Amino acid sequence: MSAVEASPVTSGTILRFLRVTLHVGFAVLLGVGTVRLLIAPAAQPARGWFLLLAIILAVTYLLGTVAEKRFSAGALQRNPRRYAVLWLALVTVMWAALMIGSVEFSWLVFPLFFLHLHLLPRWIGLGTTILMTICVIAAQWVSSGAAFPPLPVIVGPLFGAAFAVATSKAYRLLFDEGEYQRLAAEELRRTRAELAATQHEAGVLAERARLAREIHDTLAQGFSSIILVSRAAQRSLESGDLESTQESLSMVEATASENLAEARSFVRGLSSPALSEVSLVESLSRLCSKTQREAAARGGTLQCSFRLDGEPLELPQPYQVTLLRAAQASLANVWLHAQAGSAVVSLAFQGSEVTLDVYDDGRGFSPESLTDTVLPRADGSGFGLMSLRERVVAQGGTLAVESAPGEGTVVAVRLPLEGTMSHKLGAEHD
Repeated sequence: MSAVEASPVTSGTILRFLRVTLHVGFAVLLGVGTVRLLIAPAAQPARGWFLLLAIILAVTYLLGTVAEKRFSAGALQRNPRRYAVLWLALVTVMWAALMIGSVEFSWLVFPLFFLHLHLLPRWIGLGTTILMTICVIAAQWVSSGAAFPPLPVIVGPLFGAAFAVATSKAYRLLFDEGEYQRLAAEELRRTRAELAATQHEAGVLAERARLAREIHDTLAQGFSSIILVSRAAQRSLESGDLESTQESLSMVEATASENLAEARSFVRGLSSPALSEVSLVESLSRLCSKTQREAAARGGTLQCSFRLDGEPLELPQPYQVTLLRAAQASLANVWLHAQAGSAVVSLAFQGSEVTLDVYDDGRGFSPESLTDTVLPRADGSGFGLMSLRERVVAQGGTLAVESAPGEGTVVAVRLPLEGTMSHKLGAEHD
């Protein structure tokens, strides 16, 4: 298996290995002590009772290791439970009793060192470790029969205790790192879940806002135009002007067809049908002509013209949609509110930016009445400026409105041109 395919060695894996090694070591040392007790001279008193005690110790230790699986190792180490301490006390007492029968059981003290240091609070664990070390030295000394304890009898248990303390510290450091990694992983999973939910919610809100802008700038304006033109047709019909009535009905049909095409484009997720076959320049020119015809069908006298400044470049599709929607929204406000006699849509390519200006000579208004947080009115209208600003800002551009009461209005859109755009539009405006 390659290094890439091999499972990574984590602190949790190391901790499990150490725990298994501890249990196996205890079992091996207990087995060695039991065998040495069996091969001891038959005249040794109470050998049968010590063998029974060794079996009870083995069963008790096994039950403790099985119970350990019910809890995480961290729970047993960081928050000692009453039953774990009771189990450790029973194991330690039985070990001490077995040392009376055979000094070979004294080597069980090494795994017991680790158990005491992990299951008991720090200072209590150190205290019991020192006490057990003294007991082992005493048992080895008595067994040797020497007047003074031999040096190996002292050095061996002391070295084992020191090694157990050092290893216990390393084990705790590994455990702390494992806990940190576990908590970090849980926090990462929780953060990812929250981020996914937030992104989903943001996506839903963004899509709702996009659909609201599209519907306002296309379908809502088209329906408004149909209502106004149909009212003009009704007045013409009542007055007997069949020619004007026919012209108004034709305009209603054309506007309804355009709205239907826009609605179908929403379903397909495409851009505006006005840009599907012709350039932005041609679409803006047609929009001006259509606005003038609609005004005439309603009995108005609005003169709407288009002007192109500079050599047209091929713009990104989002730019084209933004500029077209800006012109549609601005002209809709002109014939709905401005009471203007003329309007001019100007598209200019100025090297570093493309600009769209919509001017009308209508009644104007005070720009101070506008804010960056314009809200729609209760009837659903009043959404145009907010929608237009959101569109322009989304493309990194700016929107400015200049007006004064009685002096007309200018809506100016500025979009930056990034890099060199060398592709020319297919057709120039005459």
